[in-house]
Amino acid sequence: MAVEYVESQAKFSVAAGADLSSSQFTFVKMSGTTAIAVAAATDVPVGVLVNTPKSGQTAEVVVSGIVKIKASAAIAVGAKVGTTSAGLAVTLVSGTDTTKFICGMALTAAAAANDIITMLLVPATAKAA
Repeated sequence: MAVEYVESQAKFSVAAGADLSSSQFTFVKMSGTTAIAVAAATDVPVGVLVNTPKSGQTAEVVVSGIVKIKASAAIAVGAKVGTTSAGLAVTLVSGTDTTKFICGMALTAAAAANDIITMLLVPATAKAA
């Protein structure tokens, strides 16, 4: 039986600091004081981009709750998730990925790169120690 998740989200709007029209469902970070950019592997993501803005347009960023995210590779249900250098979701391994921030937990599985999964997004305050 498939599980249906009700999306409960906290989000905000901010200017896109670059063309993010192909970056929907990726992790983003603050870029300067008033814009966002795609997050890299060791950045502290502020949330997930849920629309497709061009540079200077309004970006919608989910900062917590249940959200869709693009996977970089296979991800199992229940896996701790962080970001790659391209802002994609990746499984984090405790003791190995010690410089990367845990951003949430996978609620659905990804079979391959670029699959869209559902995750529980939490503020990225702890590293995968």
